[in-house]
Amino acid sequence: MNKKIHKTKGFSFKQFTIEGGECGMPVSTDGVLLGAWCNVSTASTILDIGTGTGLLALMCAQRQKNAIIWAVDIEESAAVTAQLNVANSPWAERIRVELGDINAVTYPTPFDVIICNPPYFNSGEQSHTQQRATARHTDTLSHLSLLARCKTLLSPQGRASFILPVVEGEAFIQLAQQQGWTLSRLCRVKPTESKVENRLLIELSQQMCQSNTQHLTIRGNLGYSAEFTALTQDFYLKM
Repeated sequence: MNKKIHKTKGFSFKQFTIEGGECGMPVSTDGVLLGAWCNVSTASTILDIGTGTGLLALMCAQRQKNAIIWAVDIEESAAVTAQLNVANSPWAERIRVELGDINAVTYPTPFDVIICNPPYFNSGEQSHTQQRATARHTDTLSHLSLLARCKTLLSPQGRASFILPVVEGEAFIQLAQQQGWTLSRLCRVKPTESKVENRLLIELSQQMCQSNTQHLTIRGNLGYSAEFTALTQDFYLKM
């Protein structure tokens, strides 16, 4: 059966706007969490793998004023959408969007930071839209190959950040440690106090270091929690 084209809704932030186009995944809380949590404080070069709408590249550009950012996506419709969103942003001169397979593209220098909201379903029924299936399933980018490729693209002192559901995230961390990565930061995310953790924010380093674990709850009894608001208020319009 032919896959249908998936139209993605747009989303407005404080300093930029995302037009969804025919991208596999819409703007999500996962993406915003990762873009706000990722440590870009000293980065001069950043790579966004599987950029989709360009959300993470744009968030990194807003947060790190001097960084040069590369963004890549294997889906032509996503790359076109990201290019449009970057062109309409205040940081177009610092972000370069490419169409390509991360396992095949090359770059002139290693990166200080890699950020990726990776495909996470290893099995199960796939979406009937090609773009969404590519964005959500690991068929085109396995976690093993993603970690191996990040190792070759990251500077020795660099760090790579990801977000995954808890089960997939714990397996991802185990794979990473088997490859010689160190888990430098981990944030366990709960949607509310009464619900179990459902996401892991993961930062990996190639240097030996102490691991720091945090906990974040998105919503409290009266709306968004203070910690979630503090993390994302530079982006969400109504924060």
